[in-house]
Amino acid sequence: MKNIHSNEELRISWKEQLAPFQKSDTKKSIWQVINTVVPFLSLWTFAYLSLSISIWLGIAIAVVASGFFIRLFIIFHDCGHHSFFKSRRANEIVGIITGILTFFPYHQWKYEHAVHHATSGDLGRRGTGDMWTLTVKEYEQLPFVKRMVYRVYRNPFVMFGIGPIHLFFNQYRFNRRGAGRKERVNTHITNFTLIAILTALSFILGWKGVLLVEGPILYLAGVIGIWLFYVQHQFEHTYFEESDKWDYVNAALQGSSFYKLPKILQWLTGNIGYHHVHHLGPRVPNYHLQKAHESTDLFRNVPSVTLTSSLGALRYRLWDEDSHRFVAFNEVAIDNRNKSSIRLDR
Repeated sequence: MKNIHSNEELRISWKEQLAPFQKSDTKKSIWQVINTVVPFLSLWTFAYLSLSISIWLGIAIAVVASGFFIRLFIIFHDCGHHSFFKSRRANEIVGIITGILTFFPYHQWKYEHAVHHATSGDLGRRGTGDMWTLTVKEYEQLPFVKRMVYRVYRNPFVMFGIGPIHLFFNQYRFNRRGAGRKERVNTHITNFTLIAILTALSFILGWKGVLLVEGPILYLAGVIGIWLFYVQHQFEHTYFEESDKWDYVNAALQGSSFYKLPKILQWLTGNIGYHHVHHLGPRVPNYHLQKAHESTDLFRNVPSVTLTSSLGALRYRLWDEDSHRFVAFNEVAIDNRNKSSIRLDR
């Protein structure tokens, strides 16, 4: 596959081109916290109060609140990259607080996401902070039971049906192996604080009301979050290479999509659709991503995905190293039958 950055001079100067956008703006950051946290908490309250009128009205308002939950997560995400505030301490404090509001332990998520950025598209270093992805050859060599487990994992009904529940109530509730003391303590404090908040709200408001509001918010936000992460790296001609051929710039520009979203969705998702910019320059705060994309020559030919075309990504299951593209399970089955017929002919 031809590299999209054929101009070597352009490739070398990418750090200089991104430098002006890697500076946080304290006023913009504070305003983003206000225009995200205040609407989120207000909508949560209105959703609960609306339950006395109609359960469906309360759930409908909770659906809107889930959009602000995603925007809240983007603030948490930027803090994890130390890009939201100039002060490292400010990033950590806001990151821990927004982590509690979004059910993510700050230090654990920060570690795994940093690994994701450092290894995205590297076939030899998969497995931390990314989705389970096998190559065609790896899949064909698996025993039947493990192939079935992988097929279940990659099934959209499992990924987006069970995935959000696993994400919020299992995956980040336990410390990873090898976690340091600071990370372990943060995970325990996050869990304890969440239990305390949910218990207090259930005691004051009633557990059914809390469940009818918080449940839809978490579930829908989880579906949206998993979908965004999925489509940002799981498109047909993305980027995967063995470790000795892997390149950071190629991985960012070829392996991270430019997800073109309607303006309201772009705002609610904190410009994360400009994922190619984010992967090349993770210190660029979310409110500078669009401007960085529009002002930098390096991003002219990055792969783009629209809301409609992104739906096609649901069929992608395996990375074909020979054709350098994602394929569906049925394509592998057809390919195997073709190979068998060739052997018989011989």
